Amino acid sequence: MTGRYQIHYGLQHGVIRNDRPHGLPLDEVTLPQRLKDNGYRTYMVGKWHLGFCKKEYTPLYRGFDKFYGFLTGSEDYWTHRRYKGVRGLDLRDQDEPVLDENGTYSTHLFARKATDMILKHDQNQPMFLYLPFQAVHGPLQVPEKYLQEYMHINFTVDRIYAAQVTAMDEAVGNVTNALKNSGLWENTVLIFSTDNGARRHTGSNWPLRGWKNTLWEGGVRGVGFVNSNLLKRKGKTSDALIHISDWFPTLLRISDGSTTGTKPLDGFDVWDAISKGKTSPRKELLHNIDPFYDDQTGSYSPLSYDNIFNTSSYSALRSGDWKLLTGYQGAGWNRRRPYNHEFEESPDPPNKRLWLFNVREDPGERNDLSKMHPDIVQDLLEKLAVYNKTAVPIFWPDPDPRMNPQLHGDVFGPWL
Repeated sequence: MTGRYQIHYGLQHGVIRNDRPHGLPLDEVTLPQRLKDNGYRTYMVGKWHLGFCKKEYTPLYRGFDKFYGFLTGSEDYWTHRRYKGVRGLDLRDQDEPVLDENGTYSTHLFARKATDMILKHDQNQPMFLYLPFQAVHGPLQVPEKYLQEYMHINFTVDRIYAAQVTAMDEAVGNVTNALKNSGLWENTVLIFSTDNGARRHTGSNWPLRGWKNTLWEGGVRGVGFVNSNLLKRKGKTSDALIHISDWFPTLLRISDGSTTGTKPLDGFDVWDAISKGKTSPRKELLHNIDPFYDDQTGSYSPLSYDNIFNTSSYSALRSGDWKLLTGYQGAGWNRRRPYNHEFEESPDPPNKRLWLFNVREDPGERNDLSKMHPDIVQDLLEKLAVYNKTAVPIFWPDPDPRMNPQLHGDVFGPWL
């Protein structure tokens, strides 16, 4: 949304919790804000999850002309209520709660709303539609008709998940058809991307190591596709190094916009890498530096590298084919599918806090090469130290009980 690493605006410790009085800092320029400056009409349907303690943090105040969706991180697909912890309704049309869609499956609902926005859009004005579906995030819920195709899958979680993917695929198809029927498709760039790997115990990222909320490849390596008549080559697969921050300058380039006036960007314009197969301008990416995860086991011994960078910080950096991880990362071993109820055993001692992998040759991160290549370890730690000098302090406020929806008509929304 900003084209910048999370260390540069204080959100490097974790996602924004519902009861924390903060959000994406208000002095950060967002992609829809910049597109509006370039004459675009901007729409959002789906999941926000960038803060809502004050109205100024919500989509209509961060660059979107139209918003239909939910503000928190997850909820029931049918009732649109938070299903665990502090509960309440979380579905909005612009600034107002939606009270009459209980029982409507969110994937269908969001596709319908996105389709309506497309069909009502003035074709004389360019448009930007951000459509972060709730699917396929938990909870595992799907209409019965989508399950019929997958009754051969014995594992219930996998069966429901596959059905959820099919429902989402149908929804994407409906949105695509709306673009075609409205005459907008010929000049559209459609980007579809995942966000993170499966959660521990409810999914498997095998053969990759790790899961959601980890810095192993199973947690951070994503897949996606781009479809457009503007592509110079089609039907191709790219392994170019691309980070989510790259979409900001890339989409501004496509829209003839400018990055002038933004804070220093960490993203790169990767359009030529995607559309023409050229070499990506991105040579390295910072996954994160989070000092709040410092020394989780309490049993670390100082390393000789600690005069360069504090290796007990929860960090990871990719540079070319090399990836360095520091701090308490957890074992990260996944089970094969179908489950055999056996995890791969981690060869790492519990107090280990530094790894080096060649992730092109070893994407499963099984062969730690840190002892074989101390020169590369030192080089990457020096890079981490440089990044760390640019980091702003983590902003992680205490929970605010005034957020409770029971104090606001049983509805999640701004409370300050």
